[in-house]
Amino acid sequence: MKQHKLMGALAFSGALALALAGCAADTGDNGDGGNTPTETKASDYNPQPRENLAVGGEARFPINEIPEQLNAFNGDGSADTARVAAWYMPQILLQKDDGTPYKHDAYLDEWNIETVDGNTQITFTFTDEAHWNDGTDMDWTAIDATWKANRSTDEGFNPNATDGYKQIASVEQGDTAKTAIVTFDGEFAWPEMPFLTGIIHPALADPDTFNSAMIDDPHAEWGAGPYTIDEFDANSEYVSFVPNPEWWGDEPLLEKVSFQGMEASASINAFKADEVDMVGVNTKDRLEQVKDMDDITIYRATQTASTLIQVDADKPQFEDVKVREAFFKAINIDQQKEIAWNGLDYEEEPAGSLTLFPFQPGYSNALAEAGWEYNPEDSKALLEEAGWTEGEDGIREKDGETLTAVYPVWSDDATQQALAKALQQQMKEVGIDLQIDIRPSTDFSNDYTSKNWDVSSLRFTSSDPFGAAWFCQLYCMDMGLNLSGVQNEETDQRIHDEVESLATADEQTAAAMKLEAEIFQEWGLIPLYNGPSISAVKTGLANLTPEPYVGLDGFGVQPVENVGWEK
Repeated sequence: MKQHKLMGALAFSGALALALAGCAADTGDNGDGGNTPTETKASDYNPQPRENLAVGGEARFPINEIPEQLNAFNGDGSADTARVAAWYMPQILLQKDDGTPYKHDAYLDEWNIETVDGNTQITFTFTDEAHWNDGTDMDWTAIDATWKANRSTDEGFNPNATDGYKQIASVEQGDTAKTAIVTFDGEFAWPEMPFLTGIIHPALADPDTFNSAMIDDPHAEWGAGPYTIDEFDANSEYVSFVPNPEWWGDEPLLEKVSFQGMEASASINAFKADEVDMVGVNTKDRLEQVKDMDDITIYRATQTASTLIQVDADKPQFEDVKVREAFFKAINIDQQKEIAWNGLDYEEEPAGSLTLFPFQPGYSNALAEAGWEYNPEDSKALLEEAGWTEGEDGIREKDGETLTAVYPVWSDDATQQALAKALQQQMKEVGIDLQIDIRPSTDFSNDYTSKNWDVSSLRFTSSDPFGAAWFCQLYCMDMGLNLSGVQNEETDQRIHDEVESLATADEQTAAAMKLEAEIFQEWGLIPLYNGPSISAVKTGLANLTPEPYVGLDGFGVQPVENVGWEK
């Protein structure tokens, strides 16, 4: 995508995914196990050719949760949904570290983009061998089903993103059923975009099936790839994969792959006890715990993700835009970064956008342009203007109600709790009572999608570098990623008229950055920082993080069959 996904929480088929802030269970550093490196590379994942790797062995990974929604294209899915799906669903298109897409030869004989009669057209031709696990031939009907399920929220489907799909005018069979011809309505600036996240089995092209059938049920028969489901237990948060007897491509190198849902403290203990082979060490404390271990390697890469904070404008205390602005201007982002990166020897440019990262062409600091600054005195003045007066205990009151907001922390990680306490103190300084509620990470997806919070901090993680291509997924109404509630029909129309209607990627990017600054002035959510991905890994495990939305390989999406142990 660029799909955004809630890391550790929602969203898969769009550019972004939803994830838990911190993502301690599955994050990524580079060097030996005894020293914290100072260099943060664009990607750092031990890339190895297949001939350097052995056949056999097992790879065991912690994960924040095994989400309830296992359809990675559904709006209630998350980055964790995407991680699980990548191991048994088709990866028809792969990506290099920089996000450049290329076809997976086992699935596709051809992938061609051209302009025909003024319309962008993509031709997909599946290999003769390509088929789903239930025996259904993989052909043009999969492309058609993926388009129809993701093009709109008006047909009963709950897609993660409609960007790209809604610009398609038709999907038709070519000379044979193995060929799909995708025609856009006019020239489309981001032709690589819609199918980078994969395809769905035609059985999912029904709204009820798409929305509900894969809740707590991975439906291995609707998968296709080098691995298939071995064990699945929603109650114990466990899933494992073994080589798929239906697979026709390169032999998968591992004999078993498993994911176990666990809290942050459990994941680091599991790594030290040789129960998992990789763990996030994105905090000083976690790095300290592994520094003396033998036979591990620390990998350190730039994370293609944004930590952000948002308020729910549908809650009574945040209905007034002045209160929302006051809340955000009371946040000391520099202090938050100091806590998050304590001991990591890491710095970055200000993260002023959720559309582009500071290292990408076309980036500008939309947050600064929106007028944000850390200014407690301005916050106090805005709250006074909104009618919230300071009570005897310093907490503001209005019409007999105190200005209170519930702030869940879905983690037992000490750094995440320290960040919450710092934010709580910052809010107290201006008269807002921020109530911290520690919850298990396994509650994240359900809590987030049901808006069981007043304030939430989380991460959106990006699957590709196409930024503005996924602008609607971030800021349109009825999308499941941004739940701040400030979106409106006027903004939807402006996104269409001022961004999506432009002919080139460069024009759309410039327009999106300009409009994002105006959207930030609705004060529903703001970016805080991006940060590094630092992982401790058992030495020898190669081609790490092949799934989308996971950070050691940049924007890379690699074939899962190439993950393995060095000889």
